[in-house]
Amino acid sequence: MTTKTDWTGRRIELEVGAVAHGGHCVARHDNRVLFVRHALPGEVVVAQVTEDKGGSFCRADAVEVVRPSDDRVEPPCPVAVPGGCGGCDFQHATPAAQRALKASVVQEQLKRLAGLDWDVEVEALSDDPLGWRTRVRLAVDRDGRAGLRGQRSHRVIPIDDCPIASPGVLPDVLEQRWKPGSEVQVTRDGDGDLHVTEWVRNQRPRFAVGSGTATEHAGGRDWRVDASGFWQVHPAAADKLVSVVAEFADAAPGATAWDLYGGVGLFAAALAEQVGPSGSVTVVESSARAVDSGRRSLADLPQVRFVPGLVEKVLGSSEMDGQWPDAVVLDPPRKGAGRAVVDAVCDRSPRRVVHIACDPAALARDVADFAANGYRLAALRSFDAFPMTHHIECVALFTD
Repeated sequence: MTTKTDWTGRRIELEVGAVAHGGHCVARHDNRVLFVRHALPGEVVVAQVTEDKGGSFCRADAVEVVRPSDDRVEPPCPVAVPGGCGGCDFQHATPAAQRALKASVVQEQLKRLAGLDWDVEVEALSDDPLGWRTRVRLAVDRDGRAGLRGQRSHRVIPIDDCPIASPGVLPDVLEQRWKPGSEVQVTRDGDGDLHVTEWVRNQRPRFAVGSGTATEHAGGRDWRVDASGFWQVHPAAADKLVSVVAEFADAAPGATAWDLYGGVGLFAAALAEQVGPSGSVTVVESSARAVDSGRRSLADLPQVRFVPGLVEKVLGSSEMDGQWPDAVVLDPPRKGAGRAVVDAVCDRSPRRVVHIACDPAALARDVADFAANGYRLAALRSFDAFPMTHHIECVALFTD
């Protein structure tokens, strides 16, 4: 009978290797892999093991830097440290180094999962990596204090503010007391109005501040959307993505286009302008609230039709019979579109497919599935829509 290795709590001096997907770097010791947070490639650190389930790898934090990287800086947030908040991964790196790390991750995932060698550049959306987050979800501890979750933990970290949040939106909220165990959504919309919603399990949301309906501006249009629902959290992201999606889609006048996982129709509006009144755009979206918002926001575009439902089910239904789209846009959840959806899209032989992805591994898996259907990756742009974190937004173009 063998005894599992458990290094939890152990401190080990390591030379840190390459960045890996998920906000950590890879190091090795005694034939085991350690995923080390708060480190940078090439550094020598003392890592303390935080999680070890006895397998081939464990997780650790760099608690001491013996030989720092030239890219290392002092984190601007006091809780962006080992044992602190789990929201930011790269505050200890310069903005340029953060983008290089993210580019490396996208490249590695494309190579490993799709067999593609592809040069990736991650583009900044603004000069300031702080103060960009317009939507923040806070957790509430047993004493009613709002804060942020610890890394891989339900523990609530108390904070006075958050440097990546839109300036001024959190201090008043953090001073209040909330129902223990609830969550608090804080949103500053495109008009600068604040919406604060308290969510308690199995209860209707309570609007502490604002109406719960946010006004946003993107693609030359005004949108009335759920303040607690999905919208790009970086104020420059929505317009940038609309511009790139429109360029890649290039839908023909009078043609049919699809916007899958379409939300309120942000990309559908751009597609509608391309296909014109004689064309058609079908939006498939599972959220009834998003569909209602989209129908109201795009009431002036009769060529746009919303179909509520799960994409994988709608694509195989009579709702899509007889449609041969010229262009398909899909913005799936973090897990990606998956083989069934990719196959269903390719079966309709679109001229162009535009894929928006927030997870490099999921994107790479979808790239491989498109390749199996005869569609090649023709263009890829990547954006630092979530500075200080490991998250990234990519827009891919596939052609046959």
